[in-house]
Amino acid sequence: MIDDENPEWTAEDFKRAVAFSALSSDEQGKLRSLKRHRGPQRTPTKELISIRLSPDVVSKLRASGRGWQARVDEHLREWLNQPKRKRA
Repeated sequence: MIDDENPEWTAEDFKRAVAFSALSSDEQGKLRSLKRHRGPQRTPTKELISIRLSPDVVSKLRASGRGWQARVDEHLREWLNQPKRKRA
């Protein structure tokens, strides 16, 4: 899978790389401030669960892009809200 936001490093990239610990404290501070934090939720709106799915299903869901878990939630909600059908 190709990720445009995080491309594979080239040999030149590795040569230019500097360890975080080798940066000045000012540079480290600037990088730390770039971290994005969602912060605590005021009222949790969803429950964390674990579910086992077939690898092909998970692969297709992830391939659908960011937000795939929210879309699964939406589809399950729609399915659950459909009128109940008679079982054979």
